[in-house]
Amino acid sequence: MFPTGATTRRGVVRSAVLAGAALLLADGATPARARQRQRSRATTGVTLRLPRPTGPYPTGVTTLYLVDRSRPDPLTPSIPVRELMVTVFYPARAVHGRPVAPQMSALAARKFPETAAAIHPGLPPSGVDWAATLTHSYAGAPARPGRRRPVLLYSPGGGDPRAMGTGLAEELASHGYAVVTVDHPGDAGVVEFPGTRGGRPELWRETVFRGDPRRDPPLFRTVIDTRIADVRFVLDALEALAAGRNPDAAGRPLPEGLGRALDPRRVGAYGHSAGGTTVAEAMYEDRRVRAAVDMEGYLDHPAEGPGRAGEPYPVARHGVDRPLLLLGTDGFPERRQLERSWSAVLAHPGGRTERRCLDRAAHGVFTDYAAFVPQLASAGLLTAEDRIRLVGAVDPAVSVPWIRHHVRSFFARHLPAPGS
Repeated sequence: MFPTGATTRRGVVRSAVLAGAALLLADGATPARARQRQRSRATTGVTLRLPRPTGPYPTGVTTLYLVDRSRPDPLTPSIPVRELMVTVFYPARAVHGRPVAPQMSALAARKFPETAAAIHPGLPPSGVDWAATLTHSYAGAPARPGRRRPVLLYSPGGGDPRAMGTGLAEELASHGYAVVTVDHPGDAGVVEFPGTRGGRPELWRETVFRGDPRRDPPLFRTVIDTRIADVRFVLDALEALAAGRNPDAAGRPLPEGLGRALDPRRVGAYGHSAGGTTVAEAMYEDRRVRAAVDMEGYLDHPAEGPGRAGEPYPVARHGVDRPLLLLGTDGFPERRQLERSWSAVLAHPGGRTERRCLDRAAHGVFTDYAAFVPQLASAGLLTAEDRIRLVGAVDPAVSVPWIRHHVRSFFARHLPAPGS
């Protein structure tokens, strides 16, 4: 078990007990939104609800299609370039008349159940209308003017789409950050693109994973190296955006004022599982990343054979001189292996690494599954045993505020947003 900040955690738990139900259930739905959900439930399955953000700002959202022409796709070599899809959440100036964005597009939602159940056994292959889940963000809304805002990048866990980090991204954006969630195609379960291209005749790509990539050391190395290069390329694209250029490879229009809202000199990153590995090592390699949160990601390569230790990543071997927060759970079955690399980075003298642990929780709790899995269990679509394995026994009225508190307060200390 990783040590916890007991005093801080008790305070967060106490707040969650007072306000957790409102956070998770009273999502600010309009009557029209409620009727839409009722119709969806009656015709296609259960509609899941995202926790609403708690910050003072309404949030806008847009997507960017980015193409790195300097490298072929490492996971599908027939694609001659590396394509990325990212979502940008940001404080909005005005949202009246703007549509509320869905968590997933219709195409991605249609393909999601099959890949999700393969990555996370126990998730229902049917019975959920994944296309009906709405965010709390408004598509294409103009960005709020004023001082430029720190940029936070999110890298998801292996096999997970960026959409499963929506709740935390909206929370951070509602408190003044520009948040960029990144899909890593070929790794993420399913990624939809605005068009086809040579080597990719479909509008989407599915994951190449057919099991845990940690069981395949060469694949794991390729995946993490690819993700780190992806993060660095996204940073390049955001610098172009902040300088007044449109980095969208399809030339799609940008929300008004978006580029002027970004401060590419103040960048943080956070990630879950393989995404945690990615952002910690990306911070070591790229000084543009000034603070990072690793949510239960290994900081070493998988062992090449039984009884052998995996090679630590440079961030664990040499330490890092910028703030790094390690968030873990007591229910992660591989926590002893995780401890090896985490202890290494914590042991460096003069380091700025800290860690916290969420009790009665499991690995998936750092994603939107923290809120979704209990809803699935209540609807009879998932067993109690699968709930424990996926997110633990912790109530989402506790886990969601706990994670939001630690991530947001960490970035507020090291990369404060205007007005925070």
